[in-house]
Amino acid sequence: MSSTEHVVIIGNGVAGITAARHIRRISNKKITVISAESDYFFSRTALMYVYMGHMKWEHLKPYEDWFWEENRIELKKAYVEKIEPASKMLFLKGEEKMSYDKLILATGSVPRFLGWDGQELKGVQGLVSKQDLELLEDNTRNCKSAVIVGGGLIGVELAEMLHTRNIPVTMLIREKASWQNVLPLQDAEFISRHIQSQGIVLKHETELKKINGTNGRVSSVNTSSGEEINCNLLGVSVGVKPNITFLKGTEIETDMGILVNPHLQTNIPDVYAIGDCAQHREPQNGRKDIEAVWYTARMMGETVAQTICGQTFKYKPGHWFNSAKFFNIEFQTYGLVNAEPGEDEKHFHWENKEGEKAITIAFDPATSKFLGINTFGIRMRHEVFDRWLTQQRDLEFILRNFREANFDPEFYDRHEKEIFSSFKDQLANSQT
Repeated sequence: MSSTEHVVIIGNGVAGITAARHIRRISNKKITVISAESDYFFSRTALMYVYMGHMKWEHLKPYEDWFWEENRIELKKAYVEKIEPASKMLFLKGEEKMSYDKLILATGSVPRFLGWDGQELKGVQGLVSKQDLELLEDNTRNCKSAVIVGGGLIGVELAEMLHTRNIPVTMLIREKASWQNVLPLQDAEFISRHIQSQGIVLKHETELKKINGTNGRVSSVNTSSGEEINCNLLGVSVGVKPNITFLKGTEIETDMGILVNPHLQTNIPDVYAIGDCAQHREPQNGRKDIEAVWYTARMMGETVAQTICGQTFKYKPGHWFNSAKFFNIEFQTYGLVNAEPGEDEKHFHWENKEGEKAITIAFDPATSKFLGINTFGIRMRHEVFDRWLTQQRDLEFILRNFREANFDPEFYDRHEKEIFSSFKDQLANSQT
């Protein structure tokens, strides 16, 4: 294989840049990263802190600008309009062309809109890209009030951002509580109470029906309860979808995302897909076929780099984990805690009297095997839970050794008796 083989990566998010870095580490291939979003790779999870004034744009770049030239990774700011796999050619906006030997698609996600009347009005937007944040600056310059549709992570982040600018926020949440499509109801209600305590108005079991405008700009929304709410901004947070519209008409097979095998290969030779835009044909047990999460994007970048450099690897994400923040409460999850558990999954839930810390543990009621845990306001050690999941420990072991997994050992000393007592009560109630 020639050392001058040209690898082109479309997308400079964590998936694409991780692939580029690892390909460079183990090969001398020519690497080009194309992105229309930004000149340099930046930490997308920190976008909100720029708006909130905690960070500046330059703080979002994990690498100095000289890093790319020194590591012979060419960065090109351009928009790919079309891919022609037969000739291995990319057509860029402005009639420029670029050839490739290997192509990695790492194009990420875009906000999902549901076809509401008025969604094209100014002041209606999602929050995924650098351009979205710049648009938010414009849209909130003279904003008197805002509505957010959707109770997921992006919606909570957006609410917190607007809250720091003293913009009143109302959130429309279709479910009984925040993020209930992902979290068990008790956890979702815990989050809803916390968000409400910050001064955010939550309207549960409420859907957006219509967006009204004045002079081309959003002025109010109508809800499923018949209410009209005035607003100058409508934040859309009903999920994201893979950014793949530019692939329409190509031979590359897509469904919701770009279909890939366990080696992250598409149906076209020498074309791969990683990160938010990839859809696994054979998702691992308990995992979703599309996982728009930072750490899985990074792992896919590492995996595809090995394959492209001649060491064919299968993508093995291991045990599921994730983390997020709901205002100032940190959320962590390890293993699988289903929002709606079946007969082979039972939940133990505990929260402190102040309503600022909570735990939900999922286990198999027949064997007591530990399945997963959600924690709120309690920082846990990833490597410990990862080991316990691999060892298939039982619930009693988890409760008795909770101190080992906790960054704050005093937490368990303070709450051990209460947690065990709560578990026994719940167990007794479930058996009566």
